[in-house]
Amino acid sequence: MRPPKELYSVLLVEGSRTSARSLAHSLQKGGFRVAISQTGRHAVSWAQTHALDLIIFDASTMRSSGARTCRRLRGIVGDLPIIHCRASGQPEETSILADVYLEQPFTDRKLMNRVRDLLPADPMKEEIVHFGRIKLYRGKRSVDVRGKGEQRLTPKLAQLIEEFLRHPNELISRRQLMRNVWHTDYVGDTRTLDVHIRWVRESIEKDPSNPELLRTVRGRGFILAARDSTV
Repeated sequence: MRPPKELYSVLLVEGSRTSARSLAHSLQKGGFRVAISQTGRHAVSWAQTHALDLIIFDASTMRSSGARTCRRLRGIVGDLPIIHCRASGQPEETSILADVYLEQPFTDRKLMNRVRDLLPADPMKEEIVHFGRIKLYRGKRSVDVRGKGEQRLTPKLAQLIEEFLRHPNELISRRQLMRNVWHTDYVGDTRTLDVHIRWVRESIEKDPSNPELLRTVRGRGFILAARDSTV
């Protein structure tokens, strides 16, 4: 159970509405170091000057969705995980570029599960998921493909590759990928998924433009297949 990294640092962006219960209580109880920003400007400044492991933007306590701020944060922190929380009934905005979207109300357990899913695993307990010529190292978030060598991955790319590795030779629909990797049932705009599929192929294929391993089944989804099932 994490965190044994000393303490993971989380930036929580939330408004000052007294009617809303701060997410900081759950995070601190879970053993995380929490810094709170009550404005987008302060959050951007903090992200520029402090080492962070994760950002949570609680738009349910703010006057806006925070889309502009989240995009600015993404530009600053790169692939650092971002969780976006919105009020009940509010539409999900994929332009925010978050890794996980949560709609209020949600339980403390659900929040903590999402947080821990996005943080790196204990490097002393490395877990390898493999199929055919592909090995995924979950702890250090890297993939080793025979003939291509080892490559580091973003958190979302590692989750997507793991989804395929755990379901080899199975048809996986776009909806299933959006649900299991992005934690949403929204499939109206799958440009984010398409971009990540391209990145998966660049990571595992000898010729990404002519994929042999990750194949598209038009109108249905994708299949990870391998001619040689040996590692």
